[in-house]
Amino acid sequence: MNQHSDRVILGIDPGTNIMGYGLIALHGKEVRLVALGVIHLNKLRDQGLKLKKIFEKTLALIDEYHPDDIAIEAPFFGKNVQSMLKLGRAQGVAMAAGLYRTVPIFEYSPKKIKQSITGNGNASKEQVASMLETLLGYSEKPEYLDATDALGVALCHYFQNKNTSVNHKKAGTGWKAFVNAHPGRVVTK
Repeated sequence: MNQHSDRVILGIDPGTNIMGYGLIALHGKEVRLVALGVIHLNKLRDQGLKLKKIFEKTLALIDEYHPDDIAIEAPFFGKNVQSMLKLGRAQGVAMAAGLYRTVPIFEYSPKKIKQSITGNGNASKEQVASMLETLLGYSEKPEYLDATDALGVALCHYFQNKNTSVNHKKAGTGWKAFVNAHPGRVVTK
């Protein structure tokens, strides 16, 4: 996929019943929808098997589309602590799959994603889906809003990083990149 794209971003909306995913490809200033869908987990009763399937399916998406970045929706604090714990596990397993393939991971809150896509941090899932149709010019409505939520995460990541002067992938990230960029600020003994 990357041979024809400047960058590919995989967006993930983690879930333990349905996990959404959306991929976009960047060609200069053009953003194109690559894939959109969901992974059904609701037929699996065992939480461990659900997490295993999330890991395997995320690896499969990475191996098929070779994303440069993975953007993932952060679990939000709700009234049900058990639900939040399950979402956190699903998110962690998807993140682990990306880390296993050395793909950089970026996390965005639901409010940040909605703000980035619609201009309103309190927008509904339907409003986000409608705006994504307009922005990306696709007409096929997915059956589940989890898919458009994931696509929104990917596009949010693009919007948050499109005006940075240095592409983090080329410059590198993490401690090693910092040391290379600031050799005088690190003291070794």
